[in-house]
Amino acid sequence: MIWLGIDTANTPLSVAIVKDGELLVEENSAMAVNHSLRAMPAVEELLAKAGITPSEIDAIAVSEGPGSYTGVRIGVTIAKTLAWTLGKPLVGVSSLKALATNALFFNGLICPIIDARRNNVYAGAYRLDAGRLTEVIEDGHYSLEEFIHQLEQQDDSILFIGKDTAMHEQQITERLGERAVIAPLHVNLPHASSLLYIAAQSEQETDVHAFVPEYRRIAEAEANWLKEQGKEKIRE
Repeated sequence: MIWLGIDTANTPLSVAIVKDGELLVEENSAMAVNHSLRAMPAVEELLAKAGITPSEIDAIAVSEGPGSYTGVRIGVTIAKTLAWTLGKPLVGVSSLKALATNALFFNGLICPIIDARRNNVYAGAYRLDAGRLTEVIEDGHYSLEEFIHQLEQQDDSILFIGKDTAMHEQQITERLGERAVIAPLHVNLPHASSLLYIAAQSEQETDVHAFVPEYRRIAEAEANWLKEQGKEKIRE
C-alpha cells in the first residue's frame, strides 16, 4: 500500500511517501516557504524520485491542524483535491499528535507545542500506551499559564517538542523544573512520515467533501466580528 503524506500546518513543510510500511522518500524544510507555491511541486518531485505515478497512490494523509490558518488550508486543499481527483481515501491527522509521534519512545508525557501568539499555544499531552499514543490533555488552544497549570497536576517527566518550544522554554522550566525535558533539535520538526505512521493505524476514513481543518480556535477576524456583534446587541 502506498501512502502520500502532506504537512503544511506550520512554517515547516514536510511531504513523504511510504510503501508497505517502508519510507521511500521524504522532504523536510524548516525554512519559511510559501506553501501555496512550494507544496504541490514538492509532492510532484517526491513522486518522481520514488518512481510512482499519482494513480498508484492508495491513500493520502494530511495534517488537519491546529497551526497556521493559511498553512492548514493549503495542505487540506491539496490533499482533498488529490483524493477527489484520484478517487483515493483521505485521512486527517492532528498536527500535534503527528509532532508527538517523533518522540514515541520517551518514557513520560509528550507535549507538542505550537506557538499561537500573545503567550498562547496550541498544545496537548500524550502518553505511549501499548504502542499507540493516548491523549492525556486534549489538543487545544491554551494560554501557556493554563496549560502549564494542567501539567503541574501530572506526576511524569514531560518532554516538550516542537520548534516553538524555544520561545517558551524559560517559563516552562521555571514552573516545572527538572520534570521538564526539552526535545533536541532533530525531533522538533514535523515529519510527514510520522503523520503517515498514525494514519496507517487509523480505522476511520474521512469523507472527502465533508473534511475540514481542525483549527481549535476561531480566526482573529471572526473573533473581532463576534465581539463587534456583541457590542451591537448591547446598543440595541
